[in-house]
Amino acid sequence: MALFSIFDIAGSGMTAQNLRLNVTASNLANVDDVASNPDDVYRARHPLFRARPMDFGSTLAAVSVLGVVESEGQPLSRYQPGHPLADDVGMIYTTNVNAIEEMANMISASKSYQSNLEVVNTAKELMLRTLTLGQ
Repeated sequence: MALFSIFDIAGSGMTAQNLRLNVTASNLANVDDVASNPDDVYRARHPLFRARPMDFGSTLAAVSVLGVVESEGQPLSRYQPGHPLADDVGMIYTTNVNAIEEMANMISASKSYQSNLEVVNTAKELMLRTLTLGQ
C-alpha cells in the first residue's frame, strides 16, 4: 500500500460527491419545468459510480464515475387548458424530479463530501505530526 493512497481514495470520493451535488442542483433547478410535449420536459438525472481497485489485486478501492443517466420515469401530466404551454387536449407535462428526494440526496452528498475531506485533513495532520517526531 502506498503511503499516499489515502489521498487518492478520499479525493476520488470527493470528486464523486461533487458531481452528485452538481447533478442534484441541476435537478432542483429544473423542478418546475413545464412543456407541452412529454419528450421536451426535463427528466431527473442521476450519477452512476462504482468502486475500482487502486492496484491489481489490491483490496483498496477508489470511486470511479461511470456517467450520468437520465431517469426512465415518465413525466407527470396535468390538465390545465388555460396554460400557455397546454397541448391540443389541454395537457401540460411537468418534470419527474421529486424535490424532497433531491434535498435528501443533497444532504447525503454534502455529508459524504465532508467525511472525505475530514479523512484528507486527518491523514495530512498525522503525516505532519509523524515528521515532527524526530525533532
